[in-house]
Amino acid sequence: MRAYERLLNYVKIYTTSDEESTTVPTTMRQFDLANVLVEEMKKLGISDARVEKNCYVYGTIPATPGFEENPGIGFIAHLDTAPDFCGENVRPMIWENYNGTDIVLGESGRVLSVEQFPHLINLKGRTLITTDGTTLLGADDKAGVAEIMTMAEELLKSDIPHGKICIAFTPDEEVGSGAAELDIPTFGASYAYTVDGGCENGVEYENFNACSAQFEISGFNIHPGDAKDKMLNAALIAMEINGMLPSAETPRNTEGYEGFFHLTDMEGTVEHAKLQYIVRDHDGGHFRSRQEMLRHIEKILNEKYGAGTVQLTLHQQYRNMKEKMESCMHLIDNAKTVIRELGMEPEVAPVRGGTDGAQLSFRGLPCPNLGTGGYAYHGPYEHITAEGMDIVVKILLGIVDKYTDNSSHTILTEKH
Repeated sequence: MRAYERLLNYVKIYTTSDEESTTVPTTMRQFDLANVLVEEMKKLGISDARVEKNCYVYGTIPATPGFEENPGIGFIAHLDTAPDFCGENVRPMIWENYNGTDIVLGESGRVLSVEQFPHLINLKGRTLITTDGTTLLGADDKAGVAEIMTMAEELLKSDIPHGKICIAFTPDEEVGSGAAELDIPTFGASYAYTVDGGCENGVEYENFNACSAQFEISGFNIHPGDAKDKMLNAALIAMEINGMLPSAETPRNTEGYEGFFHLTDMEGTVEHAKLQYIVRDHDGGHFRSRQEMLRHIEKILNEKYGAGTVQLTLHQQYRNMKEKMESCMHLIDNAKTVIRELGMEPEVAPVRGGTDGAQLSFRGLPCPNLGTGGYAYHGPYEHITAEGMDIVVKILLGIVDKYTDNSSHTILTEKH
């Protein structure tokens, strides 16, 4: 079975996570896909396939005889889809021999346009898979799941030699907690890759340092006719806070290694207001400076309006995995070599977001990220190609081969 055929099956299963939930997983519906995958893995011959109580799926393909001493290589993807846009009742549309022009997405009124997505021209001639414009597709990260499963099938039905291959599918990546409870010793890999990126030739080993920031403002409401020097309008103070941040440092105005403050939610009355931000920067020093700026705003406004008027809460989310990757760059080098051997140039770029691999790297499992072949994730314009997914499967198999050839990779004896 080709990877895209698996994807078409998986996206029909509703697995959106919930950022307001405190349970693990945040939604029980993620078990629906987990259970399907366990049964499929067992049918492929992965005898130890299982799903644990917190919705982590594990399975191992034992090393072929003579390769038991090679390091275990892991591949990880996530079960959940993003809560940013509807992930239920997904009805994918398939465009065979895509002509490289604009596509009307069902009856939604939305158009997948070349003007907005210039890379579509490069997908001409492929089998394009889109949404019908009313939901996201779910290729983030069910494409990664499908590609790992297809890689496993190829290994198990062939005589390709390999070391131990460790597979895991995690819940709740989209709400930032997917790697928190992955049992690394149980997983059994020395090194791993998440398959959760964009274009098929993508390799990522740098990501944002990240935190969330919440300002809670307490106002004082009084009849406006008697409000002189008495009223504290919490909604206006919230506007003042946002006005104290650099207006050009937002997601719309930044790219590459440039960080930002992103206002994600706001609510307010005269008596009470809240602002919710996410704060991002690749550079550790700049990241700390951004947090100090927020603390300074809290201090200045409390001096201006009275102690306790503004309360700032910072919550650390994840760190840049680059510092952990620098000691095991063979993971990056081998992926880049495989991509070049397949006739492409690797696209290495910083992740303007987070990845389970960042958390896992800091927990002791070095774990860069590979592309899935998908684009425009988290919304109705999400799309992917069958051929791109086939390429990713070949990349995964090529990486397995690199960690099987002891003669050409001295790094196999290193320990992380």
